[in-house]
Amino acid sequence: MADFLVRRDDLRTCRIADSDPPSIESGQALLRVDTFGLTANNVTYAVFGDAMSYWDFFPAEDGWGRVPMWGFAEVERSEAEGLAAGARVYGYLPPSSQLVVEPADPDETGFVDGSPHRAPLPSSYHRYLDTAADPFYRADTEEMQMLLRPLFFTSFLIDDQLADDGLLDRGPILVSSASSKTAIGAAFLLAQRPDADLVGLTSPRNVDFVDGLGIYGRAVAYDDIGSLGRSPATFVDVAGDGEVRHAVHSRYGDELVPSMAVGVTHWEEFRAGDDELPGPAPAFFFAPDRVVKRSEDWGRAGLERSVADAWHPFCEWTGGWLDVRRGDGFEAVQSAYLEVLEGSVDPSIAHVLTL
Repeated sequence: MADFLVRRDDLRTCRIADSDPPSIESGQALLRVDTFGLTANNVTYAVFGDAMSYWDFFPAEDGWGRVPMWGFAEVERSEAEGLAAGARVYGYLPPSSQLVVEPADPDETGFVDGSPHRAPLPSSYHRYLDTAADPFYRADTEEMQMLLRPLFFTSFLIDDQLADDGLLDRGPILVSSASSKTAIGAAFLLAQRPDADLVGLTSPRNVDFVDGLGIYGRAVAYDDIGSLGRSPATFVDVAGDGEVRHAVHSRYGDELVPSMAVGVTHWEEFRAGDDELPGPAPAFFFAPDRVVKRSEDWGRAGLERSVADAWHPFCEWTGGWLDVRRGDGFEAVQSAYLEVLEGSVDPSIAHVLTL
């Protein structure tokens, strides 16, 4: 068995480790990890690995972590009743050759991993969906699903919360890291709402890209935040860059209706500029909490249908401009991870890794 491991206290230190192949007991199954996407979303999992327990999903040796990924795996062996070997599933995976799971209540749609160490963790990350019954799944869009589906789920929930909170007609919605996949998904959905005025905040080098997407009303470089008109506004902070956050808060102050912290694509600048932040305190947007709310409101199946209906048009639109870079093996995983970690990936490019 092979693992890609990252130092939890130094995300730039990483290595590939070999170990004995895992055995399985009664009630368990062995998944062979096939392929997964790697984006800034995975960096967010690493940055918040301790604070939000992302390291706990796939425990590793002391001081090291396995950064969670979204992708496809095959059931290699099964000692779990109701789950046959050979099924192809989509879900939350480690960057490892194999994963032992304890399938709970498997049916034609898939199963939930009932491993005891995952019980206290957010349930939205526990489910593995059988591609044969998954309403999202199409064989020709597997790469888009790995790269964008988990991000799009978050994008859908952001759009849903802003609408539910009545913020669409209360001034412009400022979205930082506007070239990131999560921001693009949210903007794609918000752009379909007639009252939404979207401002994409981005680095100077990405202004033309963001503007060319055609979903933001305007693209503004971070250096030009001071030129924005002062009025009531909503800030959706995907970048997590303290200096950008401070610039937005300084410009709008108490005019900010909410300041929603979504991600940390600018992970090294997360704490910068937090001293004496004007305006409302940023509130962290935790997608699993929103999943729980909408699952209670609509039922889990209703939520999945709503997201799937929104997903297919987005997937087709994104396929027109996203350049997928494919890599094979653990060395390719390490190279892609370090490239994404350093923020050097062009926004029109995304990595898919096959083991």
